[in-house]
Amino acid sequence: MGSGEWCLQKRDGLRTDSFSGNENVPEIGSLSIIVLGASGDLAKKKTFPALFHLYCQGFLPPDEVHIFGYARTKISDDELRNRIRRYLVDDKSASSSEDVSKFLQLIKYVSGSYDAAEGFQQLDKEIERHEISKSSREGSSRRLFYLALPPSVYPSVCRMIRKYCMSKSDLGGWTRIVVEKPFGKDLDSAEQLSSQIGELFDEPQIYRIDHYLGKELVQNLLVLRFANRFFLPLWNRDNIDNVQIVFREDFGTEGRGGYFDEYGIIRDIIQNHLLQVLCLVAMEKPVSLKPEHIRDEKVKVLQSVLPIKDEEVVLGQYEGYRDDPTVPNHSNTPTFATVILRIHNERWEGVPFILKAGKALNSRKAEIRIQFKDVPGDIFKCQKQGRNEFVIRLQPSEAMYMKLTVKQPGLEMSTVQSELDLSYRQRYQGVTIPEAYERLILDTIRGDQQHFVRRDELKAAWEIFTPLLHRIDNGEMKPIPYQTGSRGPAEADELSAKAGYVQTHGYIWIPPTL
Repeated sequence: MGSGEWCLQKRDGLRTDSFSGNENVPEIGSLSIIVLGASGDLAKKKTFPALFHLYCQGFLPPDEVHIFGYARTKISDDELRNRIRRYLVDDKSASSSEDVSKFLQLIKYVSGSYDAAEGFQQLDKEIERHEISKSSREGSSRRLFYLALPPSVYPSVCRMIRKYCMSKSDLGGWTRIVVEKPFGKDLDSAEQLSSQIGELFDEPQIYRIDHYLGKELVQNLLVLRFANRFFLPLWNRDNIDNVQIVFREDFGTEGRGGYFDEYGIIRDIIQNHLLQVLCLVAMEKPVSLKPEHIRDEKVKVLQSVLPIKDEEVVLGQYEGYRDDPTVPNHSNTPTFATVILRIHNERWEGVPFILKAGKALNSRKAEIRIQFKDVPGDIFKCQKQGRNEFVIRLQPSEAMYMKLTVKQPGLEMSTVQSELDLSYRQRYQGVTIPEAYERLILDTIRGDQQHFVRRDELKAAWEIFTPLLHRIDNGEMKPIPYQTGSRGPAEADELSAKAGYVQTHGYIWIPPTL
């Protein structure tokens, strides 16, 4: 396949939500991507690099697409481009400075307030000018608004978009908005935010982004579970003893102390990222791969989670956290948490789901660890070596491996723990794994909501954690101090062991080398 055919195929991929197959339907018009909060860190480090990668791969053809930055900062087009450039030039996917320059020329900047008409009226004029230059018919243009902003300004920004910047949609055009987490701080604030946005936009127009759902190994979960015969009979309470979903960072808040202290590790990581992963591990097979069928099953899982017991929670705060001048001296905010969730249904009754997340620990990784029950009638007397486990490593060094017991090579009949390993870097040499934001932005353009959080799903997630969060906020539960660079509080390991998790001693998974 030549490069021209490849680009054409990519461009067709951009149009999957158009009325393909009907020759009487007009050409879908221009695409305008508007990044609100364009001068902020999220936009510079994640949103614009993701758009650049999509551009380099032919998903954002320059004859259709224009990108607008909007923020309060009064800077020129070139100043914004220069701020973005260094996040693209140093990137592994930046094929050449020529690609960077061509991409940056697609970006125009508009300055304005987030709650006043003038800026959004000016933004609308600039978008219209682009649409006219691309000969888009009225009613066929597409507008994607990415809110790289704090949630506090979502309502006012959405009102401005609704009033001044909507695309007409009678010829296949659309307006969609992407909102970043955190979606509120508890059930009430999340519902209030959902209601304010819901009054302005229909649910199919709203894309609540959780970048964990865009990770390659998370996206693989449905395929693993429902396309492989040998997993189907094993994936239940009869064979699985416990499930661990772990997120570990080897650094602290690093300048984000003030922001982090307002939310804490449960709101920042567990209530959204890890809970989304739990849904994909625990859900029943959907009727089809249609987004609504998948999201229906995720909601059922969340609605089956029992209330969290205080004795199945361990909180921690690393020593030195309060030394950050932006953190209050008597902060009760946890930087570490282990929480056990229990799902009250036929498949998972009695199986603990151990969700663990922490900062300033001894390693950096995110993984899912499915631990199977002991082998009955163990004739090899090898149970002390460890149980069978299926491990899905989300980051870094993406991999899937089965921990199992094998015979130690040699003349003696002795056993040892080993693994069957699929390491992506070794198996898929030369294949670049897309960043989560690339995949999710492309899904938004295509109108695929499968990997985005639906309103009832968000509500169910907050219902699980809000009572616990309120007890922490009220000071009823205290975090245990732990040393930077440790595994976290020893009480967390004791809780996991009490829940049934058996740690393997003397075995370390080593990623294969090329």
